[in-house]
Amino acid sequence: MPRAIWKGAISFGLVHIPVSLVSATSSQGVDFDWLDKRSMDPVGYKRINKTTGKEVTKENIVKGVAYEKGRYVVLSEEEIRSAHPKSTQTIEIIAFVASDQIPLQNIDTPYFLAPDKRGGKVYALLRETLKKTGKVALANVVLHTKQHLAALMPLESALVLVMLRWPAEVRSLDELELPSDVTKPSLAKGELEMAKRLVEDMSADWQPDDYRDSFQDKIMALVAKKAKAGKIEDVESSEGSEERKTADVIDLTELLKRSLAGKPAKKAAPKKPRKAS
Repeated sequence: MPRAIWKGAISFGLVHIPVSLVSATSSQGVDFDWLDKRSMDPVGYKRINKTTGKEVTKENIVKGVAYEKGRYVVLSEEEIRSAHPKSTQTIEIIAFVASDQIPLQNIDTPYFLAPDKRGGKVYALLRETLKKTGKVALANVVLHTKQHLAALMPLESALVLVMLRWPAEVRSLDELELPSDVTKPSLAKGELEMAKRLVEDMSADWQPDDYRDSFQDKIMALVAKKAKAGKIEDVESSEGSEERKTADVIDLTELLKRSLAGKPAKKAAPKKPRKAS
Protein backbone atom coordinates (compact mmCIF):
# COMPACT_ATOMS: atom_id res chain seq x y z
CA MET A 1 0.00 0.00 0.00
CA PRO A 2 1.30 3.56 -0.73
CA ARG A 3 2.61 5.54 2.23
CA ALA A 4 -0.09 7.27 4.28
CA ILE A 5 0.14 11.07 4.08
CA TRP A 6 -2.15 11.62 7.08
CA LYS A 7 -3.55 9.57 9.95
CA GLY A 8 -6.54 10.44 12.06
CA ALA A 9 -10.20 9.49 12.43
CA ILE A 10 -13.59 9.97 10.81
CA SER A 11 -15.94 11.46 13.38
CA PHE A 12 -19.74 11.60 13.38
CA GLY A 13 -21.89 11.70 16.47
CA LEU A 14 -19.76 10.02 19.10
CA VAL A 15 -18.30 7.51 16.65
CA HIS A 16 -14.63 7.68 15.66
CA ILE A 17 -13.20 5.56 12.85
CA PRO A 18 -9.39 5.54 12.73
CA VAL A 19 -8.17 5.86 9.15
CA SER A 20 -5.10 6.52 7.03
CA LEU A 21 -5.24 8.93 4.08
CA VAL A 22 -3.55 7.76 0.88
CA SER A 23 -3.37 9.72 -2.36
CA ALA A 24 -5.70 8.25 -5.00
CA THR A 25 -3.74 9.86 -7.84
CA SER A 26 -0.12 10.12 -8.91
CA SER A 27 1.45 12.86 -10.97
CA GLN A 28 2.55 11.42 -14.31
CA GLY A 29 3.66 14.62 -16.01
CA VAL A 30 7.25 15.31 -17.00
CA ASP A 31 9.15 17.54 -14.56
CA PHE A 32 11.90 19.62 -16.16
CA ASP A 33 14.33 20.84 -13.48
CA TRP A 34 16.64 23.77 -14.14
CA LEU A 35 20.35 22.86 -14.11
CA ASP A 36 23.51 24.90 -14.58
CA LYS A 37 25.00 23.41 -17.78
CA ARG A 38 28.53 24.24 -16.58
CA SER A 39 28.35 22.27 -13.32
CA MET A 40 25.00 20.39 -13.45
CA ASP A 41 24.04 22.07 -10.16
CA PRO A 42 20.30 22.68 -9.56
CA VAL A 43 19.18 26.24 -10.36
CA GLY A 44 16.71 27.90 -7.98
CA TYR A 45 14.48 30.95 -8.25
CA LYS A 46 15.76 34.34 -7.16
CA ARG A 47 13.62 36.77 -5.16
CA ILE A 48 13.64 39.88 -7.30
CA ASN A 49 12.28 43.34 -6.52
CA LYS A 50 9.99 43.97 -9.52
CA THR A 51 10.65 47.74 -9.43
CA THR A 52 14.43 47.86 -9.00
CA GLY A 53 15.23 44.50 -10.57
CA LYS A 54 17.58 43.74 -7.67
CA GLU A 55 17.64 40.53 -5.62
CA VAL A 56 15.99 40.74 -2.17
CA THR A 57 17.37 38.74 0.76
CA LYS A 58 15.00 36.54 2.73
CA GLU A 59 15.14 38.69 5.91
CA ASN A 60 13.84 41.71 3.96
CA ILE A 61 10.72 39.96 2.66
CA VAL A 62 7.36 40.36 4.40
CA LYS A 63 3.94 39.03 3.42
CA GLY A 64 1.19 41.43 2.38
CA VAL A 65 -2.39 41.15 1.17
CA ALA A 66 -3.68 43.57 -1.47
CA TYR A 67 -6.38 45.69 0.21
CA GLU A 68 -6.83 48.21 -2.60
CA LYS A 69 -5.00 48.76 -5.89
CA GLY A 70 -1.39 49.52 -5.02
CA ARG A 71 -2.06 49.31 -1.26
CA TYR A 72 -1.19 46.33 0.93
CA VAL A 73 -1.78 45.24 4.51
CA VAL A 74 1.35 43.55 5.89
CA LEU A 75 0.89 40.54 8.18
CA SER A 76 3.53 39.04 10.44
CA GLU A 77 4.29 35.31 10.47
CA GLU A 78 2.77 35.12 13.97
CA GLU A 79 -0.48 36.73 12.77
CA ILE A 80 -0.65 34.32 9.85
CA ARG A 81 -0.01 31.32 12.12
CA SER A 82 -2.77 32.44 14.50
CA ALA A 83 -5.27 32.33 11.62
CA HIS A 84 -4.42 28.76 10.64
CA PRO A 85 -7.15 26.28 11.63
CA LYS A 86 -6.25 23.92 14.47
CA SER A 87 -5.21 20.49 13.22
CA THR A 88 -7.44 17.98 15.04
CA GLN A 89 -6.46 14.85 13.06
CA THR A 90 -10.18 14.39 12.49
CA ILE A 91 -12.39 14.15 9.43
CA GLU A 92 -15.41 15.77 11.03
CA ILE A 93 -18.65 14.86 9.28
CA ILE A 94 -21.04 17.83 9.36
CA ALA A 95 -23.92 16.55 7.19
CA PHE A 96 -25.10 13.79 4.87
CA VAL A 97 -26.36 14.87 1.44
CA ALA A 98 -27.60 13.11 -1.70
CA SER A 99 -24.66 12.16 -3.91
CA ASP A 100 -26.11 13.93 -6.96
CA GLN A 101 -26.37 17.27 -5.14
CA ILE A 102 -22.64 18.02 -5.26
CA PRO A 103 -21.89 20.03 -8.44
CA LEU A 104 -19.24 18.57 -10.73
CA GLN A 105 -17.29 21.85 -10.76
CA ASN A 106 -16.82 21.65 -6.97
CA ILE A 107 -14.96 18.33 -7.11
CA ASP A 108 -11.19 18.60 -6.72
CA THR A 109 -8.72 15.94 -5.48
CA PRO A 110 -9.58 12.36 -4.44
CA TYR A 111 -7.86 10.40 -1.66
CA PHE A 112 -8.29 6.79 -0.58
CA LEU A 113 -9.12 6.12 3.06
CA ALA A 114 -7.87 2.88 4.62
CA PRO A 115 -9.08 1.61 8.02
CA ASP A 116 -6.44 1.81 10.72
CA LYS A 117 -5.93 -0.42 13.75
CA ARG A 118 -9.26 -1.95 14.88
CA GLY A 119 -11.50 0.29 12.79
CA GLY A 120 -12.38 -2.20 10.05
CA LYS A 121 -15.91 -3.04 11.21
CA VAL A 122 -16.96 0.57 11.77
CA TYR A 123 -15.36 1.56 8.45
CA ALA A 124 -17.45 -1.11 6.67
CA LEU A 125 -20.59 -0.02 8.50
CA LEU A 126 -20.23 3.58 7.33
CA ARG A 127 -19.44 2.49 3.76
CA GLU A 128 -22.49 0.22 3.53
CA THR A 129 -24.74 2.84 5.12
CA LEU A 130 -23.68 5.42 2.54
CA LYS A 131 -24.32 2.91 -0.26
CA LYS A 132 -27.79 1.96 0.94
CA THR A 133 -28.91 5.55 1.58
CA GLY A 134 -27.37 7.00 -1.59
CA LYS A 135 -25.72 9.67 0.53
CA VAL A 136 -22.25 11.14 0.80
CA ALA A 137 -20.86 12.70 3.95
CA LEU A 138 -19.79 16.34 3.89
CA ALA A 139 -16.86 16.88 6.22
CA ASN A 140 -14.29 19.36 7.43
CA VAL A 141 -10.65 18.28 7.55
CA VAL A 142 -7.38 20.13 8.12
CA LEU A 143 -4.35 19.01 6.09
CA HIS A 144 -1.00 20.76 6.45
CA THR A 145 -2.62 23.71 8.32
CA LYS A 146 -5.16 24.23 5.51
CA GLN A 147 -8.86 23.66 6.09
CA HIS A 148 -10.78 21.74 3.43
CA LEU A 149 -14.38 20.96 2.67
CA ALA A 150 -14.58 17.32 1.61
CA ALA A 151 -17.02 14.59 0.61
CA LEU A 152 -16.72 11.08 1.99
CA MET A 153 -17.94 8.59 -0.64
CA PRO A 154 -18.17 4.80 -0.93
CA LEU A 155 -16.19 3.21 -3.77
CA GLU A 156 -16.56 -0.56 -4.13
CA SER A 157 -15.05 -1.98 -0.91
CA ALA A 158 -13.41 1.28 0.17
CA LEU A 159 -14.12 4.86 1.22
CA VAL A 160 -12.84 7.83 -0.77
CA LEU A 161 -12.34 11.33 0.57
CA VAL A 162 -12.82 13.87 -2.23
CA MET A 163 -11.57 17.39 -1.55
CA LEU A 164 -14.13 19.97 -2.68
CA ARG A 165 -13.57 23.52 -3.80
CA TRP A 166 -15.20 26.04 -1.50
CA PRO A 167 -18.41 27.40 -3.07
CA ALA A 168 -16.86 30.89 -3.16
CA GLU A 169 -14.10 29.51 -5.42
CA VAL A 170 -16.52 28.26 -8.07
CA ARG A 171 -17.85 30.67 -10.67
CA SER A 172 -21.51 30.71 -11.61
CA LEU A 173 -22.56 29.38 -15.02
CA ASP A 174 -24.31 32.73 -15.51
CA GLU A 175 -20.87 34.26 -16.14
CA LEU A 176 -20.74 32.37 -19.45
CA GLU A 177 -23.66 34.49 -20.72
CA LEU A 178 -24.84 31.65 -22.94
CA PRO A 179 -27.09 32.78 -25.84
CA SER A 180 -30.69 31.61 -26.19
CA ASP A 181 -29.84 29.22 -29.07
CA VAL A 182 -27.80 27.30 -26.49
CA THR A 183 -30.05 27.53 -23.44
CA LYS A 184 -33.32 27.09 -25.39
CA PRO A 185 -32.29 25.33 -28.60
CA SER A 186 -34.63 24.46 -31.42
CA LEU A 187 -33.50 20.96 -32.40
CA ALA A 188 -35.24 18.78 -34.97
CA LYS A 189 -36.14 15.23 -34.01
CA GLY A 190 -34.02 13.88 -36.88
CA GLU A 191 -30.96 15.78 -35.63
CA LEU A 192 -31.33 14.33 -32.15
CA GLU A 193 -31.80 10.81 -33.56
CA MET A 194 -28.66 11.06 -35.74
CA ALA A 195 -26.60 12.46 -32.84
CA LYS A 196 -27.87 9.66 -30.59
CA ARG A 197 -26.95 7.04 -33.25
CA LEU A 198 -23.45 8.53 -33.57
CA VAL A 199 -22.96 8.32 -29.81
CA GLU A 200 -24.12 4.70 -29.81
CA ASP A 201 -21.77 3.82 -32.70
CA MET A 202 -18.81 5.34 -30.85
CA SER A 203 -19.72 3.88 -27.44
CA ALA A 204 -17.13 1.64 -25.75
CA ASP A 205 -16.25 0.24 -22.33
CA TRP A 206 -13.90 2.21 -20.13
CA GLN A 207 -10.41 0.76 -20.68
CA PRO A 208 -7.89 2.85 -18.69
CA ASP A 209 -4.87 1.32 -20.45
CA ASP A 210 -6.11 2.69 -23.79
CA TYR A 211 -5.52 6.31 -22.77
CA ARG A 212 -1.99 7.60 -22.34
CA ASP A 213 -0.14 10.91 -22.37
CA SER A 214 1.74 10.72 -25.70
CA PHE A 215 4.03 13.66 -24.82
CA GLN A 216 5.17 11.97 -21.61
CA ASP A 217 5.72 8.64 -23.39
CA LYS A 218 7.89 10.29 -26.07
CA ILE A 219 9.94 12.28 -23.54
CA MET A 220 10.54 9.27 -21.29
CA ALA A 221 11.49 7.12 -24.29
CA LEU A 222 14.01 9.80 -25.27
CA VAL A 223 15.32 9.93 -21.68
CA ALA A 224 15.72 6.13 -21.64
CA LYS A 225 17.52 6.19 -24.99
CA LYS A 226 20.00 8.89 -23.87
CA ALA A 227 20.51 7.18 -20.49
CA LYS A 228 21.31 3.89 -22.24
CA ALA A 229 23.89 5.78 -24.30
CA GLY A 230 25.52 6.94 -21.05
CA LYS A 231 24.35 10.53 -21.29
CA ILE A 232 23.49 10.92 -17.58
CA GLU A 233 24.50 13.70 -15.18
CA ASP A 234 24.58 13.23 -11.36
CA VAL A 235 22.56 15.72 -9.28
CA GLU A 236 22.22 15.25 -5.51
CA SER A 237 18.85 15.64 -3.79
CA SER A 238 17.32 14.89 -0.38
CA GLU A 239 13.83 14.23 0.88
CA GLY A 240 12.31 14.19 4.35
CA SER A 241 9.43 12.32 5.90
CA GLU A 242 7.05 12.95 8.72
CA GLU A 243 5.17 10.55 10.96
CA ARG A 244 1.70 11.37 12.19
CA LYS A 245 -0.36 10.18 15.10
CA THR A 246 -3.45 8.00 14.81
CA ALA A 247 -6.68 7.66 16.79
CA ASP A 248 -8.17 4.93 18.98
CA VAL A 249 -11.39 2.95 18.56
CA ILE A 250 -14.21 3.02 21.12
CA ASP A 251 -17.14 0.57 21.42
CA LEU A 252 -19.35 1.13 18.34
CA THR A 253 -22.76 0.00 19.60
CA GLU A 254 -22.64 2.17 22.72
CA LEU A 255 -21.50 5.24 20.76
CA LEU A 256 -24.23 4.81 18.15
CA LYS A 257 -26.85 4.63 20.90
CA ARG A 258 -25.51 7.75 22.57
CA SER A 259 -25.25 9.63 19.28
CA LEU A 260 -28.89 8.86 18.39
CA ALA A 261 -30.00 9.87 21.88
CA GLY A 262 -28.00 13.08 21.67
CA LYS A 263 -26.27 12.33 24.94
CA PRO A 264 -22.63 13.26 25.48
CA ALA A 265 -20.17 10.51 26.25
CA LYS A 266 -19.69 9.86 29.93
CA LYS A 267 -16.40 10.94 31.34
CA ALA A 268 -14.49 8.73 33.73
CA ALA A 269 -14.97 9.80 37.33
CA PRO A 270 -11.90 11.54 38.73
CA LYS A 271 -9.88 9.51 41.16
CA LYS A 272 -10.10 10.62 44.77
CA PRO A 273 -6.81 11.68 46.30
CA ARG A 274 -5.40 9.24 48.80
CA LYS A 275 -5.33 10.31 52.40
CA ALA A 276 -1.98 10.67 54.00
CA SER A 277 -1.30 7.84 56.43
